[in-house]
Amino acid sequence: MYVAEATAHGGRNGFVTSQDGQLELKVAMPPALGGDGNGTNPEQLFAAGYSACFHNALVMVGRRAGLDLSGSTVAAKVGIGPNKQRGYGLAVALSVSLPVVDEDVAKKLVDAAHEVCPYSNATRGNIEVTILLG
Repeated sequence: MYVAEATAHGGRNGFVTSQDGQLELKVAMPPALGGDGNGTNPEQLFAAGYSACFHNALVMVGRRAGLDLSGSTVAAKVGIGPNKQRGYGLAVALSVSLPVVDEDVAKKLVDAAHEVCPYSNATRGNIEVTILLG
């Protein structure tokens, strides 16, 4: 249906561009990893992508259920750290705000969105994803 293309120049201390010219971002190591933080980083980009995708999936399942989820938000935190294989791994925490529905309905909507979201499907079984309702 769609293929996105991006190119990294210089790894974590360089820049990234997209094929269509919509992205031209400086990339820098965050201070917590020894960098100057003078640019975005892959974890921020992943958090932005996952939160946008999950929110879209949430709105879609809400619409299918006849609900208007205006005012809802999804925030993502993406952490990076060492894994057991002497490499690095990611962990994600999604914070979902659904102020217009009760908690039981919200839980069902979040579970349904987690099943259809492409990011959730790509990460399932690969990294820890925690979803918090708030």
